[in-house]
Amino acid sequence: MATEVTVNLPDNVYLHATRLAQLMNSDLANVLAETIEGALAPLGTTELDLTPVTALPNQELLAASELRMNEKQGKRLGQLLARQENGTLNEADRNQLAALMQVYHECLVRKAQALNEAVRRGLRAPLTS
Repeated sequence: MATEVTVNLPDNVYLHATRLAQLMNSDLANVLAETIEGALAPLGTTELDLTPVTALPNQELLAASELRMNEKQGKRLGQLLARQENGTLNEADRNQLAALMQVYHECLVRKAQALNEAVRRGLRAPLTS
């Protein structure tokens, strides 16, 4: 299944995409779709429960308020961040880093939402500074 989307691209992005499509002897729409898919398909995607936190039972809500990336992903993220700091990332590493940062961000947002709901329900004390 495919959904048609209209997007305004900066001129330089359009030129790069057009050139890539020519080099690949491919349709521009296919090149853009494949590029977007590759950018949005994180390596080791999280399998977060997307149930709204407001609908979670108390026990699951408290578990979500402690959510973390899995250990293997966290370790790899640390390695890639260190390589980025050293300037030794290759293209594959950059893609993997972006994907793992997406996973990290998803976990962080879910955890924050759950923590907020747990405080609202009186299951956790509010955080203090």
